Amino acid sequence: MVKYLLQDEAVNIDLELFNQYKFSVDQLMELAGLSCATAIAKCYQAGPESGSVLVCCGPGNNGGDGLCLAMDIPVVEVAPTAELLDSSYHLVVDALFGFSFKPPVRPLFVPILEAMQHTKSPICSIDIPSGWDVEKGFPQSGGIQPEMLVSLTAPKLCAQSFKGKHHYLGGRFVPPSLQEKYNLCLPAYPGTDCCVKLDK
Repeated sequence: MVKYLLQDEAVNIDLELFNQYKFSVDQLMELAGLSCATAIAKCYQAGPESGSVLVCCGPGNNGGDGLCLAMDIPVVEVAPTAELLDSSYHLVVDALFGFSFKPPVRPLFVPILEAMQHTKSPICSIDIPSGWDVEKGFPQSGGIQPEMLVSLTAPKLCAQSFKGKHHYLGGRFVPPSLQEKYNLCLPAYPGTDCCVKLDK
């Protein structure tokens, strides 16, 4: 069974990927972003009738997993309301906070979190649903309930509380020796896929 990581374990694995295995931050964000995009494409059909996707990016590496400015993708500077999310977006990608997040949510991010709490549009969270405690899971207030979760490297402990429809893992880049050191028990990736669906 796949291992669910504590916050310190997730931090240490990232440090080893950087220091021992010589991945750059940019490389890991590119690989994570590709894993996320592939998993989302498997679950949500794109097409002219499906509407737009809103990617909500925070200031850290988790935001980098969702961000792609070089592709001329329009940028929204003001947080949309839940009503605008419902009417304009087929899917909301939550790439606000990663596993280094510690509550409470800073005031700058409260409006978009509140909009995501009330939208009817499906949400896909990247690694950690925003507002959740990395180990304790869904908070008393300020968190969202995504329909999809894409865990990166290995699921974090809070993912045991995830109740949505789709849970994927993106982490084919994790070297076997690192998997063994932390006893990650990662599933096999099918074919050439960079993501794998996890059982509930």
